[in-house]
Amino acid sequence: MNWKSFIENRNRLFWLLHCGGWIGFALVHYLGSLLHEPRSIFVVIIILNAYAGWMFTIPLRYVYRKTWNFTPLKIASVVILTSYCTAIIWQVIKNINLWEIYKHGYRPDFLLYYTKGGLWSFYIILSWSGLYFGIKYYQMLQKEKQNVLHANTAAHQAQLKMLRYQLNPHFLFNTLNAISTLILINENKTANGMVTKLSEFLRYSLDKDPMKRVTLSNESHALKLYLDIEKVRFEERLQVNFNIAQDCQLALVPSMILQPLAENAVKYAIAVLEEGGTITISVNRFGNDLLIELADNGPGAEIKNGNLYREKGVGLANTRERLQALYGDNFSLVVSNNSPSGVKVNIRMPYELGNT
Repeated sequence: MNWKSFIENRNRLFWLLHCGGWIGFALVHYLGSLLHEPRSIFVVIIILNAYAGWMFTIPLRYVYRKTWNFTPLKIASVVILTSYCTAIIWQVIKNINLWEIYKHGYRPDFLLYYTKGGLWSFYIILSWSGLYFGIKYYQMLQKEKQNVLHANTAAHQAQLKMLRYQLNPHFLFNTLNAISTLILINENKTANGMVTKLSEFLRYSLDKDPMKRVTLSNESHALKLYLDIEKVRFEERLQVNFNIAQDCQLALVPSMILQPLAENAVKYAIAVLEEGGTITISVNRFGNDLLIELADNGPGAEIKNGNLYREKGVGLANTRERLQALYGDNFSLVVSNNSPSGVKVNIRMPYELGNT
């Protein structure tokens, strides 16, 4: 068995540390007892006491799970109370073991004596609780570090994939060919404007860190640059509508998150129709969520399990990968058929505001 995978399994790690801890307790207790030269039967008492401690601390794990999301003060109160109650019960069992086995059925004069030594047991149980929370928080920190590393790796891989979209030879060739044609027909002003938009778009796409989020106003500006370049090629065949709510202009979104989806719409909806078509980008806020929709009125496509069959899942997988890296499970991406025709992609992500 892979040791790393064993350690990363929280349930296995708990039992490993739990059993190892109580075995260690028994060993330390035994070594300490050698100073007093007890009878050999005392080893049985040590084993029984360690087993009792092992048994009584197991329920604490499930109690602490329930209190994990409580406030620190409530957690501390629960830990102290449960540790004390567990320690008292454990101490009673330890005293009974000692008196019944080692002292041949000794009985104290007062029942309160059964809890004698409870404070020391309380310290031990409290230490167990502290180690439980300490290891749990350490695991959380390690998990967060792993998520950050994974997010960075996934984001940079996504950036490389996006570069294939943003700088693929077909896009550059078609754009440069359109500029060349404009120059040949003396449409120098239009050609110059197209070069300016192309350079600005490329600068934006290359400069943005994939882990950094940008405001929707900046992202929509970059998307307009891309679509304006395509509009020079398709002229009146490409129509674009932006419907962005005012309170969403400063909402934060991953940089270049919509460009691959817009490129798919141009390639599979606009380019294949002789009369062209329309791409509509709508953004609204619903509660704590930002809702983005990119839709076209093209011929549509076969959709299987939320993926475009024609696309073999590449573009959508790329977008999902970035959203997963940034938001974990707090997002959704749904592909469906548009009405009356075409395809629409709906994205939901947390609504967070940035600066201009």
